[in-house]
Amino acid sequence: METYRTEIRNHFSLPRRIKRLGELAYNLWWTWYPDAERLFRFIDQETWEQVYHNPVKFLRQVERARLNAVTYDLYYLDLYDHIFKEFDEYMKGENTWSSIDETASKFVKLPIAYLSTEFGLHETLPIYAGGLGVLSGDHIKEASDLGLPLVAIGFLYTRGYFTQHITEDGWQEARNFHLDFNDLPVLPVFGQDSEQLNISVDLPGREVLAQLWKIQVGRNPLFLLDTDVEENAPADRELTSKLYISDLELRISQEIILGIGGVRALRMLGYNPQVWHMNEGHSAFQTLERAREMVASGIVFEEALDKIKKTTIFTTHTPVPAGSDEFPLWLIDKYFSNYWTELGLDRDAFIDLARRKQPWGELYSMPLLAFRTAERRNGVSELHGHVARKIWHFIWSDLKEDDVPITYITNGIHSGTWIARRLFHLYNGYLGMDWIEHADDPEVWAKIEDIPDSEIWEIRRHLKRKLIAYMRDRARKQWLNTTVHPVQVIAAGALLDPYTLTIGFARRFATYKRADLILRDLDRLLGILNQPNMPLQIIFAGKAHPADEPGKLLIQEVYRAVKKAENGGRLVFLEDYDMNLARYLVQGVDVWLNTPRRPNEASGTSGMKAALNGALNFSVLDGWWREGFNGRNGWAIGDDTDYDDPQRQDEMDSQSLYDTLENEIIPLYYNLRSSDNLPGEWISRMKESIRTLAPQFSMRRMVKEYTLDLYVPAMKHEKNRELD
Repeated sequence: METYRTEIRNHFSLPRRIKRLGELAYNLWWTWYPDAERLFRFIDQETWEQVYHNPVKFLRQVERARLNAVTYDLYYLDLYDHIFKEFDEYMKGENTWSSIDETASKFVKLPIAYLSTEFGLHETLPIYAGGLGVLSGDHIKEASDLGLPLVAIGFLYTRGYFTQHITEDGWQEARNFHLDFNDLPVLPVFGQDSEQLNISVDLPGREVLAQLWKIQVGRNPLFLLDTDVEENAPADRELTSKLYISDLELRISQEIILGIGGVRALRMLGYNPQVWHMNEGHSAFQTLERAREMVASGIVFEEALDKIKKTTIFTTHTPVPAGSDEFPLWLIDKYFSNYWTELGLDRDAFIDLARRKQPWGELYSMPLLAFRTAERRNGVSELHGHVARKIWHFIWSDLKEDDVPITYITNGIHSGTWIARRLFHLYNGYLGMDWIEHADDPEVWAKIEDIPDSEIWEIRRHLKRKLIAYMRDRARKQWLNTTVHPVQVIAAGALLDPYTLTIGFARRFATYKRADLILRDLDRLLGILNQPNMPLQIIFAGKAHPADEPGKLLIQEVYRAVKKAENGGRLVFLEDYDMNLARYLVQGVDVWLNTPRRPNEASGTSGMKAALNGALNFSVLDGWWREGFNGRNGWAIGDDTDYDDPQRQDEMDSQSLYDTLENEIIPLYYNLRSSDNLPGEWISRMKESIRTLAPQFSMRRMVKEYTLDLYVPAMKHEKNRELD
């Protein structure tokens, strides 16, 4: 039973006829219902852009005259009434998948707890760093669509993730900012005494408080923890200020707050989840806190741990051991010496739960703790499942590698979030008005062949023009508002052509993603870019973690190539990659490029978003693309060969990349035109891509698989235990 309430502290002054805009501003449903955004944009497009699509800030800043004006606009009022009718029907939650599916409806009764260190929901909320956060955000959105009662726990980072500035020399500068929660679609959570709710955790020598905030994501709540509380010491108020702090003491403090504090928050809020899902190992301490609760009630630790395992899911996203959070044992002694006694354990027994022996010493491994305290474990693609079983085979050394109990569920994307509005309505017309509710059904997508080539191609051209216009506008503002060198304006896309074949490469700049692979033979690339009558342009975007020096050097290498006059302005780097820029890119480019060093890409999802919007993928056979590529729906870089020599791998992959560009991709785009000047073969391949990839890599398919393959088996255990 829920024991909390929320309220809007600063009410909007809205005309009565459109007063529900305030309600919509605080439910992120509007971000994935394609026409809902227009309710804000229509009132004052200039202000909407100035507040960066933040409806709360917008309704506080827009002129009253603008609000009054739309109450006399019949078109607007019809749209308003239609959107709120859809919103109300959605929030009723009738006839959702989880209520009509025979298996789900039988077992899904209580909420599923979902813990993640970041959530990428919208550019308004910069509390995400990259793909892990966007996946978390898409997961909770799709759970809402399916009627799955999911309650999520994360952090409300007071300084968000950094904004990126690229200097003239190509060096990434991280600029921090402070979020004003009053201007965000987040609400403080109050108890029955009207005081904002706080939970507490014990850190060495002190108690630290974290206050609770709520974001409504469709039908489901996301609760966020924030230690910027007056009672805390100044240093503790900064514990939840930034994502992925490198300092190990700050990092372990964050993970104690997320795991232990997350459990306490849900208990305080009145939730008793059926299943607990850890999205990566950052929240693994939650299993220990649940065990502590049971031990306090008289159950011995071993029995408590056995019960917890059966109701716990762990999803690993890390394809290399070095990417795991691991802490030195002295740090565990410092932070948990009082805690393990509450579990009825001594030091060695506690450390044995996650002890990892390395040549340089022993460490406490968070993924190891998660693997040992969850009975159901999965990677995020078929190949990543193989990689994970190999990496963690030592935990189950008595089993064959193929029998290691780590399965896989390949990632997907939330279709409503990433589909371009014009394509959404095009699909409505040919796939059926309810296609998005069946986005995982291949039979629905078979109707893509019914769309006339001219209609889908015209929308694709519109989306690319929209992308180029957006980039030019950014470049113009950059020149107007800062002291950048003119070459940086060219590097930001001022010379791009909306009718030239355009490739997008946008992602986190980690070295294994090899953003420089296409630059390996720069002279050959320049020849490809500037080929008469068949030019090519490439857009780069992405951030490196502020502590990742090799990643920042990689950005610098790419940026220096972008600045070269010889490329004619056809190489571009867009700074400050976020969800807004990502939408423009995945919707607007012709080809999505991905060049990870196989098998280091656990899954990847950006290419799935591009495919949904009609862009063709050109990628290494790693992660999701190894499952998605069928020879006709895009192109592969290299093959399934596994290399021992990274240099040899880079050389072979770069040759494959250049050869495919020159001999297949560019001629297909420019040469094979029909009498009405349509690239028929390109469009055919584009439709094949949409038809095959959209259902297979939808978040709808993914969350259904989590529910039926992982959540329900855990729920069956709980049901059987209740009957004992």
